[in-house]
Amino acid sequence: MYQGIDFQSVQKDLSDTRKADMAEGYYERLVELINDFDGELDQAHEVGMRLVSFGQTVQFHVEDLGFYNPGLIIFHGVQASGEKVQLMQHISQISFLLTAVKRLNPEQPKKRIGFNTQD
Repeated sequence: MYQGIDFQSVQKDLSDTRKADMAEGYYERLVELINDFDGELDQAHEVGMRLVSFGQTVQFHVEDLGFYNPGLIIFHGVQASGEKVQLMQHISQISFLLTAVKRLNPEQPKKRIGFNTQD
């Protein structure tokens, strides 16, 4: 500590601020919001995502999220037809509608979204 300044605390605060503006910070908030939405659904439904910015409506079942710093979020999912999809968006362009969709595999336990989430 130098003249009342706790440099470790200042360094941590700066690190947290940088993280909040990076894809990792957005990822953590999106995972929390998606899992909160999923927590409100019954066992027959899971989280779906609807996008309308591609000239048509695209809807898919959200399976997981990922990120690449500094600014890329990746949504992993599957369409009702079984086709795998990945949506890559810059954090400044994220816009989607969460929706309840019938579960594709209702016999399996619901899975939480996010690579690093804990049950």
